[in-house]
Amino acid sequence: MKRAICFLAAVIVLACGKDEETASSTLVQVKTATVTIAPFADVVSSIGTVSARAGHLASLSAPAPGRITRVFVSLGQKVGAGAPLVALEQAPFIAAAQSAEAGLAAAERNYERARGLADAGIVPRKDADQAATELAQARAAAGTARRTAQLAVLRSPISGVVTRLDAPIGASIDVSQPVVEVADLNALDIIFNVSPTDAARIAPGASVSLSAGESAAGERLGVGRINDVGGTVDSTTRSVAVRAQAPSGSRALRIGETIYGEIQTAVNPRAILVPVAALVPDGDGYKVFVVTAGNVAREREVTVGKKNQTTAEIVSGLTPGEIVVTEGAYGLEDSVKVTLAR
Repeated sequence: MKRAICFLAAVIVLACGKDEETASSTLVQVKTATVTIAPFADVVSSIGTVSARAGHLASLSAPAPGRITRVFVSLGQKVGAGAPLVALEQAPFIAAAQSAEAGLAAAERNYERARGLADAGIVPRKDADQAATELAQARAAAGTARRTAQLAVLRSPISGVVTRLDAPIGASIDVSQPVVEVADLNALDIIFNVSPTDAARIAPGASVSLSAGESAAGERLGVGRINDVGGTVDSTTRSVAVRAQAPSGSRALRIGETIYGEIQTAVNPRAILVPVAALVPDGDGYKVFVVTAGNVAREREVTVGKKNQTTAEIVSGLTPGEIVVTEGAYGLEDSVKVTLAR
């Protein structure tokens, strides 16, 4: 019986030893990267919208209430300066201009008569002065009527593209509502809305990397410049408007297009960098797995500074030249032996 028990115990020990040997020989395949030193830009990321630059957008409304009789353009059409856009019913404007001209003629005759009588001493001089005042008012009214009649055909004051058109033929229009808008596509800016804290870090002239869409993965549009940082906070969004200009070599932008921007605020010339994929969340901070001698992955806490979509700045915990696990870091345990995946 004792011999049987001893033999069984030996078998169990041997089996356990083989299991341990098999476990210790199991390798976890990972991908790695080398910790490097390189310049690293501190950026503010934001999603912006293309809009017309101030002074390069014309918004036209009717000079007086009326009806639309003709539309010369369509939405998105390119137009030159002076091109007709929308015509209003002419008859009321012509009648108003003729009435004003008749009033001007009557005021001129009345002034000549009053002045002659005043010079002859028949009427007081104040009557002539009153007639002069009425003549000046009649001239102003006639000039306004002539100008209003001219504005019955809305014409573009600039060369550009029709970006808004609300002009159904036959519709009555309100003088307070824009009928048509024209924007100069050669003078477009990108408006980013950032927090007041981020706005304080941005200076005019800063570079901004631009991409089409809502992320850096979109079409690259080059590097633009910040023209202006707003001095007020929007009461609705609680954000600050930052205006950027796209590089001249980029493709043509469209008003209303969404642009993703990474605004550079500062550069650390000698930052310790690792791929973002190497960071493993650990409580309120991060850890990485450093590959040591014998291809053993050792867990290590790190302090992360700034980071973008691909790269993270390490403030403490790593030294240049060390090897860290990138792909395969999640789920990895301390002191596990690893091998490089193809």
